Amino acid sequence: MTATGYSRFDHAPETALGWHRDGIGAALATVVETWGSAPRRTGAQLAIGGDGCIEGSVSGGCVEGAVIVEALEALDEGDARLLEFGVSDADAFAVGLACGGTIRVLVEPVGHVLPDTMLEELVAARAAREALAYEVNVETGARALRRGAYPDRMRLDRSGFEPDGRTFVAVHNPPLRLIVVGAVHIAQALLPMARIAGYDPVIVDPREAFASETRFPGETILTDWPDEAVAALGLDPRTALVLLTHDPKLDDPALMAALRADVFYIGALGSTRTHAKRVARLEQAGFTGAEIARIHAPVGLDIGAADPSEIAVAILAEMTAVLRGRRP
Repeated sequence: MTATGYSRFDHAPETALGWHRDGIGAALATVVETWGSAPRRTGAQLAIGGDGCIEGSVSGGCVEGAVIVEALEALDEGDARLLEFGVSDADAFAVGLACGGTIRVLVEPVGHVLPDTMLEELVAARAAREALAYEVNVETGARALRRGAYPDRMRLDRSGFEPDGRTFVAVHNPPLRLIVVGAVHIAQALLPMARIAGYDPVIVDPREAFASETRFPGETILTDWPDEAVAALGLDPRTALVLLTHDPKLDDPALMAALRADVFYIGALGSTRTHAKRVARLEQAGFTGAEIARIHAPVGLDIGAADPSEIAVAILAEMTAVLRGRRP
């Protein structure tokens, strides 16, 4: 992960801004449309430096060479370029796909076409975990950053053209984050699964015998009390909280913090009877029925899970359904 928290293929804006500030010059190449089995999804970006250095990917290697050449020429001439490439079946197979496709790539030199002030604002918003959309009219060249716009695109993480065929919208959401309270066996299966699914997971448990590097190699571990940990991490609409300890002393403070925040998912382990006791405690603490109804408990989709790994699958599946607007 980079300092901003974005994955290695997602920090092209930060890299391009850095090269521009260093005087090297930079252009951003963005996949704006795909047909067939294109190697990268719409919105994928590649930063190209004026010295030929690159960061990111628009095709997994199929057309990067041609994009770099076009980007360097665009930097010299100070213009934007909308490119179209066909990816052959052979090239697609080389990057792990069964067949090829077609991609369109928008190349924007920083400072000439893409204002550096706009890129600075975008990078600052990403660092602050603020969701926004970058909008560009490929015919007129009009560009803008939009907050609170395109709710369906933002929820689905779906960059693409609007129905007018001219306005491209690039979604810049904060990375998904999963906070797991309780360093138990389910968490040992859930964290690596969540990372594969694109989450930045954190395990929280003050019991150091449970929350150890040996049990969770390479993971971010916080041994603070859960309420202190979630306060330090911050809770926002791109955060999921999963409670696995069965211990109200550990679960409840973090749960109450999440109910007061705008996290997209709250899941709590326990039987129906255990949850009924949890509901009674929350009601006594002043939470409303609507607030309590945000909790998914027993946690996970009912898939007949029988062991920790299967429970982890059920939890991740339910998180995905809620994230994409399909409430179980």
